[in-house]
Amino acid sequence: MADTTHHLRICVFLLLSIHGCSFYLPGVAPQDFYKGDILKVKVNKLSSTKTQLPYLYYSIPYCRPQQIVDSAENLGEILRGDRIENSPYEFKMRVPRMCNIVCHIIPNERTAREFKEKIDDEYQVNMILDNLPLVVPITNSEQEQDSHVQYHHGYFVGHKVWYAGMKEDKYLINNHLTFTVKFHKDPEFEYARIVGFEVKPFSVKHQYDGEWSDDTRLTTCDPHAKKLVAGVDPPQEIEDKNEIIFTYDVEFQESDVKWASRWDTYLLMPDDQIHWFSIVNSLMIVLFLSGMVAMIMLRTLYRDISNYNKQEEESKFEQETGWKLLHGDVFRPPVNSDLLCVYVGTGVQFSGMILAAMIFALLGFLSPSNRGGLMTALLLLWVLMAVFGGYATTRLYKSFKKSNWKTITLKTGVMFPGIIFVMFFILNALIWGEKSSGAVPFSTMFALVFLWFCISVPLVFAGGYIGFRKPAIENPVKTNKIPRQIPEQPCCVVKIMNGGGGRI
Repeated sequence: MADTTHHLRICVFLLLSIHGCSFYLPGVAPQDFYKGDILKVKVNKLSSTKTQLPYLYYSIPYCRPQQIVDSAENLGEILRGDRIENSPYEFKMRVPRMCNIVCHIIPNERTAREFKEKIDDEYQVNMILDNLPLVVPITNSEQEQDSHVQYHHGYFVGHKVWYAGMKEDKYLINNHLTFTVKFHKDPEFEYARIVGFEVKPFSVKHQYDGEWSDDTRLTTCDPHAKKLVAGVDPPQEIEDKNEIIFTYDVEFQESDVKWASRWDTYLLMPDDQIHWFSIVNSLMIVLFLSGMVAMIMLRTLYRDISNYNKQEEESKFEQETGWKLLHGDVFRPPVNSDLLCVYVGTGVQFSGMILAAMIFALLGFLSPSNRGGLMTALLLLWVLMAVFGGYATTRLYKSFKKSNWKTITLKTGVMFPGIIFVMFFILNALIWGEKSSGAVPFSTMFALVFLWFCISVPLVFAGGYIGFRKPAIENPVKTNKIPRQIPEQPCCVVKIMNGGGGRI
């Protein structure tokens, strides 16, 4: 006994002597970089608020690495249209570079037209560094008085300009990027963590001496002076056989923002006063309308109750009038009772999915750094909540004195998901015809069908079986055997007054 106690004390001492350590959710753990470590920039889809159709980054002839490698994607990223791939942009941690040449292209008529189409549709280029999206700082006159900096996700492919005397617009491409990588360094350690990834795009027609080669030195930027001669040289136009040179700068800035707070600036609302005003305004309207409805209902009920009490005092018999006439028909099964059961079961399944997703979001599991996590969580929660949907369906179905629970359970598992899947398939086919990256591949479609029929439907049947074994829900009021006859009401009454006072 003494030996056992001694061993327990040793174990407790060893556990207490170990330094406490915390853990991070998958995909959001901090990454430490030492000076000179390679930083690889990844590219994401081309997005636009004008067309809502995303495209692959390499759908237009941007600079390509020797081999394009797709990053690991979850189900949510695929459904969102994210296509994360590697890029030729590579940095070294805390090692600035000036006017680094990425590639040199000469577009033909087709590729020039593709660039112009993307500029017309206001497409933006999205990049990622250490799981942080690329942002463009917004500068305006009011920003100088505000300590918070606002950002715009991604930079535009280019823009159009028009000068006096020109017959048509000129298309300019942003071919020079000035990256700013912000990092936070603890004085006690040598490594640093990335807390910001910004860019300023420029359109510069680069110049060089002699013939183009891999060792060509550009005269439009001076690495020794550490500046780009932008504004002096003309911008880069997109035309057939007009060469384009893609370049970039990168600088590193130390920041006081810690890694745990690096997403706060990205998620900052541009105008929180308008946001709160909208919430308060909506809340007041809902409370006002709810109060009016409650007052009307209470007033009507009080009046009916007073009439009933008055009748009981004046006469010895009771005569049901008003809303009491409906008590024997309120719980009568409706005409389409099966459809109502399917509605209720699907609603319970959907409500459970939303409630569970909100709980996980409050606990921090659905962090914005976990790209596609929300969509993946919603799909998995919908599948798992099928148990509660089947349970609610058969419980209500049995209260209607019916016994064919397998049919109604199958309808619950197939009807609404089937309608959504058909609509999704048609829209996906249209997007696929536009060659958009938002089109879901057939392998993912097969995975969705597998989740539907192999997991969701069996769980619906499991919940339906459990619910049907429970005793039927008893109604608080008995239902009349013969339904009350309700006279048909005319849809509208039109009165036309004649000269003699007659009417039709």
